[in-house]
Amino acid sequence: MTKSHGDEGEAVQHELTDLQTDRPHPARIYDYWLGGKDNFPPDRKAAEHAISVSADIPAAARENRAFLQRAVRMIAGTGIRQFVDIGAGLPSPGNVHEVAQSVDPDSRVVYVDNDPIVLTHGRALLADNRSTTVFTGDVRKLDELFDHPELQALVDFEQPVAVLLVAVLHFVSDEEAHRAVRQVLERVPAGSYLVLSNSTHEGNPERAAEAAKTWDKTETPIRLRTRDQVAAFFEGWELLEPGVEFVPLWRPDGSTDGTTRWMYAAVGRKA
Repeated sequence: MTKSHGDEGEAVQHELTDLQTDRPHPARIYDYWLGGKDNFPPDRKAAEHAISVSADIPAAARENRAFLQRAVRMIAGTGIRQFVDIGAGLPSPGNVHEVAQSVDPDSRVVYVDNDPIVLTHGRALLADNRSTTVFTGDVRKLDELFDHPELQALVDFEQPVAVLLVAVLHFVSDEEAHRAVRQVLERVPAGSYLVLSNSTHEGNPERAAEAAKTWDKTETPIRLRTRDQVAAFFEGWELLEPGVEFVPLWRPDGSTDGTTRWMYAAVGRKA
C-alpha cells in the first residue's frame, strides 16, 4: 500500500523529533565543511575544532566528495544503473543521482542516512524524481536496510548494483564495519561494485589524534584506519587499480598538487 502525503508528513515529523540538535552529528559537520547551511551550533563548534587542528580538513571533505563523483561516473560508464549510497549525508552539488543520471537518466539511486534531517532535505530535493529515494537507516543494520521496502522498490538484486560506503565505516567498530562489507558481498550479485573511503592517521600522524576529537561529542567517535586495514575490507572483492590510495590520488582527473592525506579510498568489484 502506498503512503498518502499526510502519512508521509507525519512520518517525517516523527523523524524530526530525533534531530538532537544539541549535539554534533557527522552529516551536519560534513555539511559545514562543504559550505552547507544545514547545521547547528554544536556541529559548527566541532567542525571548527578540526579546522583549528588542520586548516586543510574542509578541503579533504571536498576531495572525498570529488572521489565519490569520479567513482560513480566510472561505474556508470560500465553500465551499472543501480546505486545505494549508505551514509549519504546532506544533499550537496554533485549528488550521486545527478552524476549517475547524467550518464543514463534511468539510473536508480537510493540514499540512506541515520540523521533525520537528511530525510527531510532529501525528500524535498527528490520530490519529482521517481528513480531516486531516501530513507533513514543504519550501516550497522545492513540486512534490515537492504530489506527496506523503498530500497526493494527501486533496486533489483538480480542485476549488478553499486554500494557506496563513503566516509561512513570510520564511525563504526572494526567488527561492525567488517560485518557490513561481508553483508554487502553476500547480498549483491556478480558484477556489483563497492565504493569505500575511510579516515586515516597515516598521512598526518602528528595531528590526527587531536583532529579525531572533533567526533568525541557525537554518538559515533571516529576510527582512523591504516591502508592495510582499509584493504582488508575488500576481502572477496576484486580491488580496482590503483588499489587503496589517498582520496585525491584515486584516479585523479586533474592536478594533485597540494592535495590532502586525511582519507583513503578504494573501489572493488565482485567477480
